[in-house]
Amino acid sequence: MSIADRVRVKDVELLSKRHYELKSATFDYRRANGEWQTQVREVYDRGNGAALLPYNLTTRSVVLVRQFRYPAFANGHDDLLIEAAAGVLDNAEPEARIRAEAEEEIGYRLAHVRKVFEAFTSPGAVTEKLHCFVAEYDAAMRIGDGGGLEHEGEDIEVLELGIDEALAMIADGRIIDAKAIMLLQYAALHLFR
Repeated sequence: MSIADRVRVKDVELLSKRHYELKSATFDYRRANGEWQTQVREVYDRGNGAALLPYNLTTRSVVLVRQFRYPAFANGHDDLLIEAAAGVLDNAEPEARIRAEAEEEIGYRLAHVRKVFEAFTSPGAVTEKLHCFVAEYDAAMRIGDGGGLEHEGEDIEVLELGIDEALAMIADGRIIDAKAIMLLQYAALHLFR
């Protein structure tokens, strides 16, 4: 179902283009009752991304990352975030990008990655659609230490956790990253039964 006949974009103003783009959009929207309403929304466009949860059924473990995130800190989170490895697509195909992120961030060259879903994580303000992957891993796939790219400001710690511990970390608030939560719940429902 298309909603294109219910939206009339009137103006889009570029507010900032420092790292990504922040725009203000003015548009008319035809409500469910048929009335037109003018709305203004700020839209942050950082591009689409890909996220990954490596898992090992034999050891019942997963690989996550821990790193500093300024926006979370600015919102009162006084700790490093535990997350799923991820990255912005930067014009790459999602699978190619997540394979590169796996090598850069966690130090694994994965044999097979499988896309399991796509999600908008904050659709009220951010354009990003996240392509979410899972991949089996084992020690033989380790090609480096990971840690990310220093010139991109990355300072990433690689974590290998038992799936039960990772799920408990969601429950007690140590894992609050949406992409990690979604992928861990997917793993609990579909991989570690």
